[in-house]
Amino acid sequence: MRPNFDPLNRRSFLQLAAWLAGTGATGSLGAAPNVLASNRAAKQAILIWLDGGPTHLETWDPKPDAPTEVRGPFGAIATAVPGIRISEHLPRVARQLDRWCLIRSVTSPLGEHNFGTHYLLSGYRPTPALEYPAVGSLVAHERRGGLLPGHVAVPHFRVGGSSFSGRGFLTMEAAPFSVSGDPARPDFRVEDLTVGDRETLERIERRRRYLETLGEVDPALEQAFRLVLTPEARSAFDLTAEPDEVRRRYGPRTIGQSCLLARRLIERDVPFVTVNDPGWDTHAQAVTQLRDGYTGAEVPVGKIPSLDLALSALIDDLEERGRLESTLVIVMGEFGRTPKLNAAGGRDHWPRCFSVALAGGGVSGGQVIGASDRRGESPLEQPVTPADLACTILQQLGLDPTATNTTPDGRPIQLNRDGTPIDLHQ
Repeated sequence: MRPNFDPLNRRSFLQLAAWLAGTGATGSLGAAPNVLASNRAAKQAILIWLDGGPTHLETWDPKPDAPTEVRGPFGAIATAVPGIRISEHLPRVARQLDRWCLIRSVTSPLGEHNFGTHYLLSGYRPTPALEYPAVGSLVAHERRGGLLPGHVAVPHFRVGGSSFSGRGFLTMEAAPFSVSGDPARPDFRVEDLTVGDRETLERIERRRRYLETLGEVDPALEQAFRLVLTPEARSAFDLTAEPDEVRRRYGPRTIGQSCLLARRLIERDVPFVTVNDPGWDTHAQAVTQLRDGYTGAEVPVGKIPSLDLALSALIDDLEERGRLESTLVIVMGEFGRTPKLNAAGGRDHWPRCFSVALAGGGVSGGQVIGASDRRGESPLEQPVTPADLACTILQQLGLDPTATNTTPDGRPIQLNRDGTPIDLHQ
């Protein structure tokens, strides 16, 4: 758990360092990176995590010809790719679907938030004996040592309603660094990087030099020093440096501004950014939650229109800046929703079949991989497991899924054990 960090307290920096360095279970660092010899298509990744379980039927896999109770309250629209239709409330993404790959046959047996989250993010079914690392932390572990943390979570990494740390058995250096603030707020700042006046900075610098003389600066502590003492590191999180026009493109809500911050971090070579968007556990009032945002809204500001703004702006922005081909964008949650509306006007948990969207990072756009049946209930062809998905992401980022890390008790654990990579170039 992150410390209660007070930027005006002289112990603030040591709290941050302790959070990064840790004193508990720390896995062994491999002598050599678990990197594939071949050139990787993607150097970095942004995961848009739709926390709570997004409905596939109201987003990526609508069933316009199904009965009303299956079809739901929303329609489907044509996209830039003939024959592929998605939700009517994703019109901007629909116009750029030639850059997206939809996987419509993801399947899992785990329909509980904690378990589903762990499985989707790590590729391993959860077990009481061991917490497996999230893919983002595996990437951070292999590409450690940069100016900024290898895995940054915006605005935080509280996912699945659980205590899933993300780093699993790896060292704290691989843990997601939570921004812990709402990027959509006018006064947004990363509190853990706000250390006060020049005198405070000079005091921290003296501590760093003192620890160096004692030979006590480990990699995680050195990372803390870089974050706090380097202006370039702190400026990476400064959204006020972005033009107003750019900020408006992403939309005013947290998901949009979080995606903009993710783009800034990618430009500063952060290997993996998780954008966490809670609120997708829509058991009731789906129209209000997913489309309107609140009762009586004149302009739709619900989950899906806000996601549409954020995703379309992110893809266009990455492409305009020459970053899309090297940045893998992943959009997913822990499971889908039931193929039939419930009595409260929502849908319940449904892991048997759901969808994931990918863009950039060498992925061939304008395609659909797999298919669900006519009700969106089960995979009809090419089922994809969370292990397959994790294996694919690792391989797309140039990591060897068969390579191993070592747990604190000396057990070798493969980065991915049960997955088969998906062909993203069909």
